[in-house]
Amino acid sequence: MIETVAPTALPSMPLEEWSRTKETLHRFEQIVGKVRLASSPRRNHWWNVPFHLTGTGLTTRPMGMVDGNPLFTVDFDFVRHLLVASTEEGRTAAFPLAGHSVASFYRELLSVLDGLGVHVEIAHPYPYDLPDADRPFAEDTEHAVYQPFWANRYWRVLGRVGGILEEFAAGYSGKTSPVHHFWHTFDIAVTRFGGVPVHQPEEAGPLIREAYSEQVVSFGFWFGDERVPEPAFYSYTAPEPEGLDTAPLPEGAGWAESGHGHLALLPYGRARGADDPRAAVLAFYQAAYEAGAPLLGWDTDRLACPGGVTDAYDKVRSDRWRM
Repeated sequence: MIETVAPTALPSMPLEEWSRTKETLHRFEQIVGKVRLASSPRRNHWWNVPFHLTGTGLTTRPMGMVDGNPLFTVDFDFVRHLLVASTEEGRTAAFPLAGHSVASFYRELLSVLDGLGVHVEIAHPYPYDLPDADRPFAEDTEHAVYQPFWANRYWRVLGRVGGILEEFAAGYSGKTSPVHHFWHTFDIAVTRFGGVPVHQPEEAGPLIREAYSEQVVSFGFWFGDERVPEPAFYSYTAPEPEGLDTAPLPEGAGWAESGHGHLALLPYGRARGADDPRAAVLAFYQAAYEAGAPLLGWDTDRLACPGGVTDAYDKVRSDRWRM
């Protein structure tokens, strides 16, 4: 059953209602994400690794070739609740997402890929940055809850938040990441880059050194965890400039300490309760950007791109060119 939600609304997503499904699905996605990591050419800031949204779920996008495999994709279908693997030759195999533990999902995925002629070696088949990070996927029979209603709701929330992030991304003419869903941290985000290099020490590790090799202001949404037990929209500036956490934010939002500085947070419930949730989230992201970017010395006027337009003629003409 798929619940009808008004097109302008943000669906309810209480963490306590679906936490067990979330924990299982997070690990399912880390397994598929590690396939993506092993089978795609590396991109700056790890842009090759995250998932992208589709009309029914999430996709790895095409991968292979660089590792000797045929071109293939792995998709989560949260409408039919299937894991679907396909190759460029038109071969497809699928299996239900429900009824699996992490261990059986791991075995089934590798078996399905093998049957399609795709052979992937996952370098580290363990969860990343989760409480059971020292337990191999192949041994995890604890996480085995998949509720279709909540899996579908999760995807629908991602879709609506993703649309807001796409709209916000359009207002910046500088280097911008895609809007993408990170399987390791289970959030959806877009990042603006200022073009100023940042030296990261070797001990920061390869993930941090590559992700934050330039000044950034990042914006996103995540579903909550044991530290913040509710979904929230967020933003952070890195490296964090002095005075960031005293900058004004819209009513209902605030600054919270994190392990690396401060996050601007807007609780999902506050956004849902606004007269116009979309406008409330966009205003929050803009305020967080205006808090961080000027303190980093960015020329925000030059980088502005109202309505996604940089063409000087198009900005002033009322009769837009039609494709």
